[in-house]
Amino acid sequence: MNRRHILRAVPALALALLMSSCGIFSKNTAKIDPVMPQDRENIEKKKDLKTYTPEEIKKGVVKGDWAIETVLGKKAVGEKAPFIKFVPSEKRVYGNNGCNVLNGTYAYNPNDSTISFDNVAVTMMMCAKEGITDYEINTALGSTKYYTWRVEGTDYYLTFYDETHKEVMTLMHQNFEFLNGTWRVTKINDKAVNVEDMKMVIDVDEGKLHGNTGCNIMNGQLEIDMEQPNSISFSAIATTRMMCPDAEYETAFIVALEEVTAARPVSFSEVVLYDSQQKPVLTLVRTSDKD
Repeated sequence: MNRRHILRAVPALALALLMSSCGIFSKNTAKIDPVMPQDRENIEKKKDLKTYTPEEIKKGVVKGDWAIETVLGKKAVGEKAPFIKFVPSEKRVYGNNGCNVLNGTYAYNPNDSTISFDNVAVTMMMCAKEGITDYEINTALGSTKYYTWRVEGTDYYLTFYDETHKEVMTLMHQNFEFLNGTWRVTKINDKAVNVEDMKMVIDVDEGKLHGNTGCNIMNGQLEIDMEQPNSISFSAIATTRMMCPDAEYETAFIVALEEVTAARPVSFSEVVLYDSQQKPVLTLVRTSDKD
């Protein structure tokens, strides 16, 4: 997301100290290509990483984007929102440790609930002492031996443990697959709307939005904020400029979209979008692509 970009350099001595304490970290750090998920930097989106099937949950599959919630018993708060992206097809991880970009390899076995990280490389930026430090996250990853799964509503939680089964890290995966599809707007700010053509198509995997305001064609971007549960936003919203008989509805619709900060499913066929005060601003009802 546009809120998170990383610059600045760190002295080589600091990196050497970090690596000496955590054997999984690579010494070729200066050559790292800082590749990150879309909401941090640009990375190719892969649809198979975005959704968990019931069978995958039962099998304990580890993939996709995970926000780091706690580290060594402390809330994970850094200069940037710390996270890890698991890419099973590459057997690699990408992410941010609260300040520096990291990537490396990972291996896991659902049969005995083991997981480990290796050949992790990090960039060398100067990091402020704000909340959890990158050193603590690196240390936690280096000591990780086991993992467990749990599901709470639409959110998934992953917990890492060291060899003594002491908890070292918890992570949250936000599954917004329920937003995929074509939706008709039925309420704006809790007020019923009867504009048949007011529809939106959301593609979570591509991070895109398009549709119709009831008169004008609309396009935009969907961004997921890994810092907060159920947190999303719409940006770069653009429309054509035809004169509309129901202009007040169009304006209210665009304003409501720009105010969205969270999404929650009521059912498979209905979703409510909320503003920063947890007030419903849009109610969507699923429709077919042919409508």
